[in-house]
Amino acid sequence: MRALMPFFTVIVLVLLAFIGVKMANLHFLFGVLIPYAAVAVFIGGFIYRVAQWGRSPVPFRIPTTCGQMESLPWIKQNKLENPSTTIGVIGRMLLEVLFFRSLFRNIKTEFREGPRLSYGSDKWLWMAGLAFHWSFLVILVRHLRFFSLNVPFVIKMIEGLDSFLQIGAPLFYITDAAILGAVTFLVIRRFWIPQVRYISLAADYFPLFLILGIAGSGVLMRYFLKVHIVGVKELAMGLVSFSPIIPEGIGVIFYIHLFLICVLFAYFPFSKLMHMGGVFLSPTRNLANNSRAVRHINPWNYPVHVHTYEEYEDDFREKMKKAGLPVEKE
Repeated sequence: MRALMPFFTVIVLVLLAFIGVKMANLHFLFGVLIPYAAVAVFIGGFIYRVAQWGRSPVPFRIPTTCGQMESLPWIKQNKLENPSTTIGVIGRMLLEVLFFRSLFRNIKTEFREGPRLSYGSDKWLWMAGLAFHWSFLVILVRHLRFFSLNVPFVIKMIEGLDSFLQIGAPLFYITDAAILGAVTFLVIRRFWIPQVRYISLAADYFPLFLILGIAGSGVLMRYFLKVHIVGVKELAMGLVSFSPIIPEGIGVIFYIHLFLICVLFAYFPFSKLMHMGGVFLSPTRNLANNSRAVRHINPWNYPVHVHTYEEYEDDFREKMKKAGLPVEKE
């Protein structure tokens, strides 16, 4: 049920867009009002979540470490796994954000006959995650051509690299196959591995099915069900210039695709997808581990009366002498 409910929710969203455009002719609602509302919710929600995280106090250094800390000069420090400088933190964050370093180092453990605990490499999740995120980014950048009158050279270059195989007409984009394969793998993995299936919630399945629907509808538009591409660009240019128009004959599959994207945008700030912004604010990643070199004092600590040893000895000096305990003052 945790997987079926998100799946049928996406199906209902597709039917909602189909009925609204094909039968009720609500082109302005699905082509203008909903996109504007989705972008507003995305921007407002994203800023709110980041501001809330930014206000959270972090009085101590709590970076996650898996390497030697900076210590004595003759002990070699692991500058990326246990950075003590800002440069080291930047290097660690870049490897984490761009190449998922911590996921690359992930291992799997299992009991075998003996019983014997066995450790092994598990790179499939890392490769699927890397393919999914980079493909999503490239696809997003490619779509910027619809929002500019003259397509920038950078976008043309990215499109050329993405379609260098030149299979068929229109050109086949590698990222289209990569994102479909990666998301399919992530869905199957949640069903296939019992431990992952046990901890998976509806909130874990819904984004996967939603992105699968977005990618699938996009592939259908490009390779199978043709749309009026000039009308699509007119609609996009109208939205970005705040002078929206609804061209004729775009095709219902485009509105389904656009509606699913709007749902993803509106859902994004309230979901686990916000790790895109949260990774930069995570104190386990963005802090240098210099606790041995710098003393960190909690600025929120209020004054606390401390019972010093001198006061303790003054209170119990006679009893300490009778018990044979040494005292500093006779």
